[in-house]
Amino acid sequence: MSHIARIELEIKSLEDLKSACNRLGLKFCENEKSYKWFGRWVGDAPLPEGVNENDLGKCDHMIHVPGAQYQIGIVKQDNKYRLLWDSWQSGGLEKVLGKNAGFLKQAYAVETIKRESRIKGLRLRETKKDNKIRLTLNV
Repeated sequence: MSHIARIELEIKSLEDLKSACNRLGLKFCENEKSYKWFGRWVGDAPLPEGVNENDLGKCDHMIHVPGAQYQIGIVKQDNKYRLLWDSWQSGGLEKVLGKNAGFLKQAYAVETIKRESRIKGLRLRETKKDNKIRLTLNV
């Protein structure tokens, strides 16, 4: 079965996404025009808004997730990007990235904050415990 879903995350910076991928041990594949998924839409779940059946599996860039059969497609939309994935359990993405790609969302947020804090001249301290990340910013 196929359940193509949109990962609810607004990507404004591909550099931050690349850093997030690196942080998690994922491979960002620039200019890769397709991503692995079930391979055909079976109509058992709605398609993400703005996506039609002919768009499935097509992307501008792709994220390879070690330990998963399927991949994440990165699709440009206006001046930002959206992430598409096949969330079917057998594809293995959720097992590696957490529910709704929570670990990827977290890593992207951390990398964005790190970049912004450097730009603004703030000192940042990061601590990790039990898959939780705490960022402390100092002027």
